[in-house]
Formats: sequence, C-alpha cells, structure tokens
Amino acid sequence: MKGKFFGRGSRNHKGIQTTLMITFSVISVSIMLILGIVLYVRFSALSREEIVQSTQKLMEQTGESLEDYLISMRQISDAAYYNVIKESDFSSQSQGIQQGLNLLYEANRDTLRSIAVYNNYGSLMAAEPVAAQKEDPDITRQDWYVQAMEEMENLHFSTPHIQNLFDDDASRYYWVISLSRVVELTQEGNSQLGVLLVDMDYSSISRMMDQINTMNNGQYYYLCDSNGEIIYHRQQIQISDGIRKENSKAAAEYKDGVYDERFEGSRRKVIVNTISYTGWKLVGVIPYSAFTMGMVNIRYFIIMLLLLMCMMLAFINRLVSVRISRPILRLNDSVMEYEAGKKPRIYIGGSKEIRYLGYSIQTSYEQIENLMEEIVKEQNERRKSELDALQSQINPHFLYNALDSITWMIEGGRNDDASYMITQLARLFRISLSKGRTIIRIGDELQHARSYMNIQKIRCRDSFTVTYEVDPEVESCCVVKLVLQPILENAINYGVSGMDDSGRIKVMGSMREGKIYLTVEDNGMGIPEEEVGLLLTDGSRVHKHGSGVGLVNVNNRIQILFGKEYGLQIESEPDEGTKVTICIPAIPYTEENRELLEKGHRLSRDKLTGQAPLPQDRTEEQETKA
Repeated sequence: MKGKFFGRGSRNHKGIQTTLMITFSVISVSIMLILGIVLYVRFSALSREEIVQSTQKLMEQTGESLEDYLISMRQISDAAYYNVIKESDFSSQSQGIQQGLNLLYEANRDTLRSIAVYNNYGSLMAAEPVAAQKEDPDITRQDWYVQAMEEMENLHFSTPHIQNLFDDDASRYYWVISLSRVVELTQEGNSQLGVLLVDMDYSSISRMMDQINTMNNGQYYYLCDSNGEIIYHRQQIQISDGIRKENSKAAAEYKDGVYDERFEGSRRKVIVNTISYTGWKLVGVIPYSAFTMGMVNIRYFIIMLLLLMCMMLAFINRLVSVRISRPILRLNDSVMEYEAGKKPRIYIGGSKEIRYLGYSIQTSYEQIENLMEEIVKEQNERRKSELDALQSQINPHFLYNALDSITWMIEGGRNDDASYMITQLARLFRISLSKGRTIIRIGDELQHARSYMNIQKIRCRDSFTVTYEVDPEVESCCVVKLVLQPILENAINYGVSGMDDSGRIKVMGSMREGKIYLTVEDNGMGIPEEEVGLLLTDGSRVHKHGSGVGLVNVNNRIQILFGKEYGLQIESEPDEGTKVTICIPAIPYTEENRELLEKGHRLSRDKLTGQAPLPQDRTEEQETKA
C-alpha cells in the first residue's frame, strides 16, 4: 500500500513538473515572440524614421537649390526692370534698353532663353537675344501675360512649356518656365503698363530633379505648382498621355510635413516641402515596400537571437520546475490525507508562495468548518423564527377581545355587524393558516390586513380610518405571510390609539426597479429618534400589547428568505407619525417559486418562473368566496 501511494505521488510529481515546464516554456516562448515582434517593430520604426529623415534632408537641400535658382531669376527680372526699363524712354533710348538687356542675357545665358518686354496691347517693345517675333502670336492670351495683368503686385512662375514667341533660324524649340511681372513703361514721356517676360531654361530644373531621382526602391520626387499642375515628374510623358496618374492635386493642398497616403490601392509616405516665392511643392513619395527592403538581415538576426534565448530558457525552466514541484508534492500529500478523513496539519514549506498556499489551504479548511457551523445555526434560527411566527398567528388576547365584541353585538341586537365581524375573523384565520405555507401572494396578505383592520375598527368604534393605495401588479408577487399585521397592530396601539377619530392609517404598495415596497403610514404620536434605530436591532423590545411577532422578527424572517439587502425601513418623528416600509424582491407567485423559497432558496432574476400566478393558484379570497 505504501509503495502504491508512493507511485501515485511520483506520477503526480511528474505531472506537476511537466505542467510547470510546459507552462514556463509557453510563457517564455510567448515573451520571446512578443519581444521579437517588439524589436522588429522598433527596428522597422527606426529604419522608417531614418529613411523619412534622410528624404527630408535631401528635399531640403534640393529645395534650397531650387530657391537659389528662382531667386537668381527674380534678380535678373529686378535688374531688367529697375536698372534698364524703368528709368528709360523707349522712344528715345531703345538702343540703350536693348544693350542693357543684352548684357543681362550674356551674363546669364546658361540659365536664360530670352528676355522680352511687351506693352499693354501685347506689342513687343524689346527682346534679347535679338530675334524676329512670330507673326501674330496673340500675346494677350498667353497664360503668363494674363496672370501678370490680373495680379500686378506679384511675380508669376508658369508651368513648363515650349517657347513659341520667336522664330529660330535653326528651327529649334526649347522647354522654358516663364517669369512674368507687370512693369511701368515710358514712351515719349508717357507712362503705360507692360509685361516683362523672363524665360528660364527648364533643363536646369530638370537636372536638379534628375539628380535626386536615382533610387531603385520605388522612391521618387516630383515638383508641382500650387494648383497641382506637374512641373517635373520622372514619368511626366506617361502622365500627360494619361497612361500614369499622380496625386498632385492632393499634394498641392498639403502643408509642409509628412503624410500617410493610399493611392491606387498602395500605401505610401508623402513628404511635402514648399518652394519659397512660387508656391511650388517639392513632393517626395516613399512606398511602404521601400521600408521593408532593408529589414531582411534584421529579421535573420532577431530569429537567431530568439532561438538562442529559447534554448537557454528551456534549461532554466527545467531547473525551476523541479525546484517548485517538490514542495507542491508534499502539500498535495497532506491535502490527500485530509480528504481521506484524517486531520493532519497541512504542509507549509518551500518557497514563499508555496508556504502561503499551504497556509491559505489550512485557513480555508478552518473557515469551511466554521461556515458549516454557522449555516446549521442559521437554519436553526430560521426554523425557530418560523415557529415563533406560527405560534403568534392566533393571539389569545386579540381572539378574546374579538369574540367578546361579537357577543355584545349579538346581545345588543346588532346581528349584521356580528355576522360581518365573524366573516372577517374567518377570513383572517383562513389566511393565517394558509395550508401551512410560509409564502403567500401579496394579494392574500393584503386581504388578511383588511380583515384584521376591519375587526379592529369595529372594536375601536371607528376611531380611525384606513386607506389602501396598492398597484394591482404588486398583488401577484410573493411575500412572507403575516408581515403587515404586526406593523398595523403597532400603528393602532402606539400610533393612532386615543386620537379621538382623527387617526389615519394608510397602506401603500408599489413596484420599482425589480423591488416591491409595502408601506404602513400613520399620523400618530411618532417615535423618538434615539428609539427608531433600536427597533430593528434590539430583539428584546417587545411591547406588552404587541402581536408577539414584533418588528425584529418580521425583519429577520424577510432577510432569511430574501437576503440582507431587504427588510424593514422605519421613519418617524414625534407628533408627526411613523412610516414603516417593507422592501422585498419582485418575485412572481408561482407554485415552483413558492416551493423554492420555502426550501430556503434565494431566487435571482434569471431563476424566476413565470410572470403571473398559475391558473391553479387560487387566492385565499377566492377560496373564501367559494
């Protein structure tokens, strides 16, 4: 037998050890996976930030170069206007104006294609290099001319276009970007408005953009104006032909910064940098695929690191599981002995956690034994309370007075009153007996209360009035029987008794938020504040004229059946009256619910059966009428 027990303990030991090792391994692997994912995500984020930052830096440098180039074009336009055109008269100084324009052109011929001056009618006033203007080019309809005349205070940069104003002997056409502005021209002493046109060589801007569009990972840069019109794009021909698309309209509305964008089903980062003086947008596009291209080596490194750490943890887990399982085995043996009927001391040893577990088990066993004793004691108290309630149903003093009243009614010839009182007394005792049941309908309890009060009114010669305000939905729910009579008796004896026909008692019933409230309110003498708190706590405070049940007993019976959150609530002020409220759960009266409650089960809302009385559940009032 001893060997068999040892073998069982050994198997338990192996099971615990295996379980611990598997658990630790799963936890360790999970932590490693989480760590690996976190590391990978962190490295990815750092790599992404580095790519974005390097792109921003490159775009800043390119933007500065573009700004320098555009500033130089603006300086050429300023020099042509302020140094050559503004202080000269075209009628008498045309040769000097031409020489001045020629000097500017020769000094910047690497970046310039032409400089031209037009009057407000679109007629050519001067141009450099000297060339013949094409026949009727309709200058006033050119975009650069219209923009300049509409916004005279600004300088205007056009999108790339082919210069078609002048004839070229070699029949060559150049891509240019036009810088136009309104200028003041003087001819024969009269001032008029005109437009100064500076055509920049587009190839200079194209070369700057080509230098940064060298990435082979899908990353690229393009240039657009404030309206989203493309100035430079490495696939500009395909875009103009409708073969490719670019989200330049949206980029033109972005402020400087980094944005996440989904375009044509692909996610990408968009970096925007505004070029000063022009409103142009330098846009860098980084597809998300570019971020993952450099992460392959990092993935391999993380995987190798995780494998190495998992091997180390497997060895450590083995040692830890063996160390933990030994004291657990001894704790298990002592628990098995306890369950076999013995009462040994539970093993308390091993690590701090195992010692605490052993102590908790020992404490739990002790608490269970104490709870069992308390349950037995509570059941005994409950039975005793129910016995007291049954014994107090027929109060000899009350019965004697009622029969004595019936006797003098008969002797006085008041047969109808005597018959009425006998009927009420019969109903009273029929409901009091209730076939030995403890749980009855609230409607029956109210009928019992009416019968009781009808008898008391006759005995007291109608020295008080009773009114009832009870919601009909309340009457079909469960209640402990004989909870209203003791409260009504107290209201008569210690409330309205001796008030000379001015006493009033009101019985109310309502349902709110799944609870039922039955209230007895009187306008009697009231109770001092220091005594109100003792009415439900001091069981020895039974009045000499009371029913024998008492408020304490009623409160205890309700709480035993329904729980500590229910019971009586008492409010009273001297010379103002007393208000006693019964709070119970709203449990529909069915035979099944009644049986469960009488067996001591506390019903929750999900255990309720039915929402109305069953057809066979005849009320005590119906039985009386039958």
